[in-house]
Amino acid sequence: MEMEEITTKIMDVVIPMGVKILLAIAIYIIGKWIAGVAARLIEKVLLKSKVDVTLAKFSKNIIYALFMIFVVIAALNKLGVNTTSAVAIIGAAGLAIGMALQGSLANFAAGVMIILFKPYKIGDFVEGGGTMGTVHEIQIFNTLLNSPDNRRIIVPNSKMTGDNITNFSDIERRRIDMVFGISYEDDMKKAKEILLNLLKSDERVLKDPAPLVAVSELGDSSVNLVCRPWVKPADYWGVYYDITEKGKVELEKNGLSIPFPQRDLHIYQASKEAVKI
Repeated sequence: MEMEEITTKIMDVVIPMGVKILLAIAIYIIGKWIAGVAARLIEKVLLKSKVDVTLAKFSKNIIYALFMIFVVIAALNKLGVNTTSAVAIIGAAGLAIGMALQGSLANFAAGVMIILFKPYKIGDFVEGGGTMGTVHEIQIFNTLLNSPDNRRIIVPNSKMTGDNITNFSDIERRRIDMVFGISYEDDMKKAKEILLNLLKSDERVLKDPAPLVAVSELGDSSVNLVCRPWVKPADYWGVYYDITEKGKVELEKNGLSIPFPQRDLHIYQASKEAVKI
């Protein structure tokens, strides 16, 4: 009789506990499936809305993580665990982690702002965060740049957004500023005509706005002519190097000189009387 009572008591405990465990497992499995479906659905909606891929994937991961937190809490609650204390512990842990990762959270927030407002995109040539380069990838915490000499530069997003950002690619045209110096004895009008014809003959130089050649400064050793053509961003450096070289060649071919700083040294011979004194 005593054995039957013990068995009955065990069954009274085991069966309800087993049911709770099965229900908790069911809640976890079904909840995990729902979380995955919801996260993927949100990602698809964002991508169809032409939201940046990085932001869509990040949103998917955040939604999935939030769903799973609720699923785990629901499963623990079904097992009879005091979820109030668990939530408090999770909250305290989150606060501690947030305090320890202030810099990372700032980079994360800056990354979200970059993805949302798009001050630059992949492929743009930008200057920001104390450096410049072509944007290779925009991550949640960092922006990856490729420098002109092909170095990979990793810049924290908070540093990018905390400073001025110059986007050289997000425009239709750029102005090149070059300076050519000629001698004071040279024909200034002829020099301007040579440089202007050189700019007009280059197909990469835009007709509108028209290129400009003008006297910018009367220097110590030369009359400086400013040369300002407008080009597409992709043609900037090619035109800059070509016009700099061809400008010198054409000016010299037409008898114009490009002076450089010089100093005249005058030697005077002192008289013998002055030397004796």
